[in-house]
Amino acid sequence: MQIAAVDASPAPAPSPAKKRAPRKKAAPKAQKSQPAVKRAAKKAAPAPAVEPAKARKTRKVYSDKERTQKLGEIDKSISRGTSTRNAVKQAGISEQTYYQWKRSAAAPAAATGGHLKDLLALEQENERLKKQLAERLRKENAELKKKLGLA
Repeated sequence: MQIAAVDASPAPAPSPAKKRAPRKKAAPKAQKSQPAVKRAAKKAAPAPAVEPAKARKTRKVYSDKERTQKLGEIDKSISRGTSTRNAVKQAGISEQTYYQWKRSAAAPAAATGGHLKDLLALEQENERLKKQLAERLRKENAELKKKLGLA
């Protein structure tokens, strides 16, 4: 019986991780060419005091009269065929503001008219029911008087 020869050489060791070359630095951006006179003037003149820029434009608050006027202008522009977006931009307000103003302008008129009609209808019904109740009470009172012999 023969024993097979076993390869006793060690297993290949894992190779170490490859190292990457360092990144190349980006080339400096080319500056716009300016005339030499301007460059010299910039260097010679002291830097003026820079005012801090406003972070936000102050918000304009429109009166009801101004709102109505702007809504009228926008409606006229739209009726002439201008898109809503362009008409609103010409008026100097945002689309969102336009739709909010339009909704708030339409809401009180509809709400007031509807409430008055409902109120009038309820008052009329109330009067009718009062008269009906008074008539029934008179009839009932007359019948009781007849039964008791007081009439």
